[in-house]
Amino acid sequence: MSMPVAGIALSLSEQSRAGSQLEEPLADSVRTALSSAIAQQAPPVPEFSDTASHMAYLRWLATMAQRLQPKMPDRDSRIEFLRTIWYETRRAGLDASLVLGLVQVESNFRKFAVSSVGARGYMQVMPFWTRTIGNGDAGVLFHMQTNLRFGCVILRHYLDRERGDLFMALGRYNGSRGRAPYPDAVFAAQSRWKFADFAP
Repeated sequence: MSMPVAGIALSLSEQSRAGSQLEEPLADSVRTALSSAIAQQAPPVPEFSDTASHMAYLRWLATMAQRLQPKMPDRDSRIEFLRTIWYETRRAGLDASLVLGLVQVESNFRKFAVSSVGARGYMQVMPFWTRTIGNGDAGVLFHMQTNLRFGCVILRHYLDRERGDLFMALGRYNGSRGRAPYPDAVFAAQSRWKFADFAP
């Protein structure tokens, strides 16, 4: 997927301040599992076991859409983004408020954000991941669902590596493992996206 000229200009003028994931060797079994997680092409369509869960989701969606409006004024884009966040976080076993906080810190909800080290998109995914577990086309990281899927799968991988320690996993995601500023910033941003009525 090629990036439009306007998108390139936007990405260069709105550099992200994010750090970078470090490229580390992966065991073949891990690489295969991550590649499989990225490759599944299921659309972000929510499914509910009962009406109460569906209603809770709709309340969450309406509340988050209102909170996100200043950063993402277009309603259709905002709703699509939030539906995808909801789907991809559940698919990866992550909390939606955590991932929204991470997106806020990483890119401030800018689709074409590029960091000084080349991390791309909403979740500031490093291009090497497309070579490691994707098809090698780093341009796909500017596609919303692809970026969110990569970011959620990578964060889940780091969380598993850190045996559930979210502080360390977030540091690893940012390339600052063991240092507090980045995890603390994500946790602070997460508080804006919490919703008591919605079970994660």
